[in-house]
Amino acid sequence: MLDIPGFSQQSLNLSLGKMVYYTADRAPWHCEEVEEKERPTLVFLHGFGGGSSAYEWSKVYPAFAHEYRILAPDLIGWGESSHLERNYLIDDYLSSIPEFLESSCDGPAIVIASSLTAAFVIRVAIARPELFKSLILTTPAGLSDFGENYTRSFFAQLVSTPILDRFIYDFGVANELGIRNFLEQRQFARPERVYPEIVSAYLESAKQPNAEYSALSFVRGDLCFDLSEYIEQLTIPTAILWGQKSQFTGPEIGRRLAQMNPTAIKAFQVIEEVGLTPQLELPAVTIGLIRRFLNSELA
Repeated sequence: MLDIPGFSQQSLNLSLGKMVYYTADRAPWHCEEVEEKERPTLVFLHGFGGGSSAYEWSKVYPAFAHEYRILAPDLIGWGESSHLERNYLIDDYLSSIPEFLESSCDGPAIVIASSLTAAFVIRVAIARPELFKSLILTTPAGLSDFGENYTRSFFAQLVSTPILDRFIYDFGVANELGIRNFLEQRQFARPERVYPEIVSAYLESAKQPNAEYSALSFVRGDLCFDLSEYIEQLTIPTAILWGQKSQFTGPEIGRRLAQMNPTAIKAFQVIEEVGLTPQLELPAVTIGLIRRFLNSELA
């Protein structure tokens, strides 16, 4: 459980199970002069990968708690939310994300999301635009964009092998060494930025009962799709951040996606010397850029 001053853990019962989320509901953020319902809502959605959870945004969202109502959930299958004992499908997130927004928000929300989840959010925003005021997305990619087929990659094929998949998860993901190696070598641009608290948070999430189902579904490519087939339909004002050294999908993919819909995508910003999760690697820079977008491009 995240322990951030002024924030508490709450939950909602959705169709696929319990979704845990974190919100600011006491000092120093709760202010009697400003009713919570008067504050615009910021929803922070984490990406996918072994050990992912709302922790991913925990160095960022407290900076906005005085001005906004903050909601930071563990998505279904991750963190402390419900874990299904089956393989996960794209529709699981295309249904649970809007269900969470409908259940927790009184009106259109500003949604800030990461990586594959950010790509799902674009599809949800196309189908349900009334749920969104604007989007701020870090590295939104379907991981099979512009005709690339992630499921044909060597690692996806390897993880698709029964029995071997659980062995890979247990020994390559759900242990301290595996998580540290992945963060240092694949997720972060600078390995010295991976400190013990980050490893511990990812490990705690990866060790939740049945956590392997969502992680392996992601790694196999069951949740991947071609975002370029959808992005031209987006109408919600959007800003995109992209880590310059993102190893899975480089900035050139992001630029191509942004150029497909310049009407909705108001800004595209590459962040130097960061990888897939600038919100963890350089949270202060990420906070500054989010604030800039909230105050200008997305107005």
